[in-house]
Amino acid sequence: RVQTTAGTFVIETHRDWAPHGADRFYELVRDGYFNNSRFFRVVPGRWVQFGISGNPQMAQSWRSRVIPDDPMIQQNTAGFVAFANTGPNSRATEIYINTGDNSRIDRENGFAPFGTVIEGMDVVNHLYGGYGEHSGGGMRAGHQDPIFQGGNTYMDKQYPKLDKLIRAAIVR
Repeated sequence: RVQTTAGTFVIETHRDWAPHGADRFYELVRDGYFNNSRFFRVVPGRWVQFGISGNPQMAQSWRSRVIPDDPMIQQNTAGFVAFANTGPNSRATEIYINTGDNSRIDRENGFAPFGTVIEGMDVVNHLYGGYGEHSGGGMRAGHQDPIFQGGNTYMDKQYPKLDKLIRAAIVR
């Protein structure tokens, strides 16, 4: 269950789809990694991305803890949730929720969905997207360094309209 400034949504994970991804998501939620962070890359009709802790020390401590790719079982279509990556076997903490049909990336390594939004997709679709790729930096090298280094202080100063992920909790 993910509580945000825009409302609450629920992600159901499926270990049989992507065991490494599902296990990592569980680990991050259990450790409170996502709490008090920002939805930093919101492109309406494409995706919502989160997964850089608002606490710079916590963000840096997880940044290089990558997990292996999972096989593609599901497609990247609306409501499906997967880890972002920068290449093969590079998934760490950043997650995106598909808000449109992104199945074109299914051929690329590492974008295997591990879950789906089963409640509150309307909340996901209404997260603030006015900054688009700019607040998350797109795919430029080093583009997210300021987020990792400055955390919420940086994000709140540079992108004050971003919705916040208040708390993520495991529910059975």
